[in-house]
This record gives sequence, structure tokens and C-alpha cells, in this order.
Amino acid sequence: MVQSRSAIREERPTHRSTSAAGFGQPPPALPVSPIDGTASTHLIRLVRDTARRAGVGDDQLATIPGTDDTILSGELNRIPLSSLVRLWELLARIRPEPGAGLAVVDAAPLGTLTTWDYLVTNGPTLADALRTAQPYHRLVTAAAEGFDLSGDGDLTVGFRTTAGDPAVAAVINEYVLAYYLRRAREATGRHVIPARVAFSRAAPGNHDVLLDAFGTDRIEFDAPADTITFTAADATAALPRADPMLADLLRSHADLVLATARPIPGPLEAFRIALAAALAAGDPSLATVAHRLAVSPRTLQRQLAEHGTSWRTEFDLVRYEQAKTLLAEGHLTTSAIAARLGFTDDRALRKAFRRWSGTSPSAIRT
Repeated sequence: MVQSRSAIREERPTHRSTSAAGFGQPPPALPVSPIDGTASTHLIRLVRDTARRAGVGDDQLATIPGTDDTILSGELNRIPLSSLVRLWELLARIRPEPGAGLAVVDAAPLGTLTTWDYLVTNGPTLADALRTAQPYHRLVTAAAEGFDLSGDGDLTVGFRTTAGDPAVAAVINEYVLAYYLRRAREATGRHVIPARVAFSRAAPGNHDVLLDAFGTDRIEFDAPADTITFTAADATAALPRADPMLADLLRSHADLVLATARPIPGPLEAFRIALAAALAAGDPSLATVAHRLAVSPRTLQRQLAEHGTSWRTEFDLVRYEQAKTLLAEGHLTTSAIAARLGFTDDRALRKAFRRWSGTSPSAIRT
């Protein structure tokens, strides 16, 4: 029974909401964290390697920040969400029909996403394991990526990606729903068949691959949300390998990972770091900064334009910031600061400073 219809939109529940009555209530506010806009190295590696096997070239992958093996070797490194979305875009482009998300799940046996995988499969029941894991969703992806749970008997898992392109979102959501089905089967030790699967995407021309993967024809398209629903029998059955001590250790490790994770700079932040370093070294040319970033000057200019900025704007900004710092330190004369920042003389610095801030360098020094 493959359907294409509208249904009541499900809003995000609070962290441990177990019934539909919990919908409509905003989740508790979480502290803003530097890792909120990032994804784990394990998920990045999984999607990158699947894209490579699908035919995405290494030259394309090399342009995505944070996807090289050196950075991905550290569990505590966190990669900008934009890099993950870019990987999904490449995968969606090379394999547009249903099945691209399933290919990622096929390459992800239990343990691929390390701590997160074991959190969602270890508990008295599948429902208990998922509810306990829910607050730790940032272990694997960005805080803005929605992971929802609802249901008193049957258990519905929902996901809301921030990807704006519908074709990319379709691949991501296909992966997520298939991921939770695979983990449910691994946790219960049996071939779980979902009660219902719903996709917000339009129905594809052929979706036999989805019927085979989910094991059911109870699949809806054009739904208000992307969800997979497990029957009460599957959601509340005792898990055969539940280990309370292991669950405590997993949560402690998850807390430690979240507290000590290190965000890897995105492309714009990396550019600004390279530009500041080139300016400090006395050679802040476009060619020099592009060389530091291992791209051509033209590519660098294009990347800046994609982020809504330009070389001239960024160069002006970094000179202003360094000028303020040097003036506040008070060790150098205005002429020396002008020379260090590439101005022809201190008069040029004063003119630029008034344009930047509406005041003079001497006022900042004072």
C-alpha cells in the first residue's frame, strides 16, 4: 500500500516525550556549543567513502574541507556541517534515483558510528535505547539536524535535515530512516519490519529498491515529515544484549567526547587564518594565500564569492583587526604599523582607519 497523501504535521517533541501529546512543545534550550554546526568524523568518512565507491572523483572530494584522512583519523575532530552536506550533494548528483541513501547504510554495520551506534542499540528495549540516546544526537551530526521520537505504543522516529536542496534532502532522509531500521534489526536480533515509512519527497518513478530495503509496501510519499514507525511489539520487546553497565560507560564517554571535541575550521575560517598569517609574514598577496590553501587564485576568489564576500573585503577586515591590536599594544609607531600592514605610509593608514571606524589611530591608542 504505497500512498502519496498529506497527514498532520508532527512537531518536534521534548527530549523524552513518549506520546503524541508531547508534540508542539519546544525542546529545552541547549547551551550554544562550538560543535553545534559540525558533524562527526565517522559520519563524514562513511559518506565520503560511499560517494567515492559510487564514482565521485578524488579531485572533487579534495575540494571539501575536513575530508582528508589526516583530519578524519581523530575522533574528537568535528567537521563543518557544510562539508557533510557537500558530500551528500555529490552522492545525490551521481546517483539521483532511490538507493543512494541505502548504499550508505549498507556500508555501515554496527560500530561504524562508534559510540552513537551502541547508544541507540543498548537498553532494556529499543524505545528505551533511542530515548536515552536522543540527547546525545550531536555525537554524530549538527544540533540543528532534528531527531524526533513519539508514540506511546508504536514508536515513530523522525528526522529533519537542514539541507535545502530537495534532491539532497531525499538522499539524507532515505539514509537516516534506513539507518534506524538496520540498527533496530541489529539490536533486536530479528528481521524487524516497520509499521510505516513516510517520506516528504515526491514519489519516484520506481521505488522497488525502497520496498526491498524496508521490507514493506506501507511507504508513503509527499508526507509532512520523514519518519519510520516501529510496532509496539518491536519497540517494547526486551533487547537480548542489554547491558546497564555498558550503557553508563557509553553515556560517560559521550559526555567526554562532546566536552572535548575540536571543531575544524570551515573554508571561510581557514581562509581568514591563512590571510592573517600571510599578513603577519609580510606577504599578504592573493597568490600567496591561495598557495597556502592549495587552491588557485581564481578558485579562491570564487569560493569567497560563494560565501558572500571578496578578497578586498576580507583583506580590509584583517588589516583593520590587526591594526587595532597593534595600536592597543602601543609598542610600535603609527608609521611602523602602516609598514607592517602594507600601507604606503602612516597617512594612508590614518585615512583607512577613519574609513573603517570613523575615528583616528591615536584615539584607539589612547
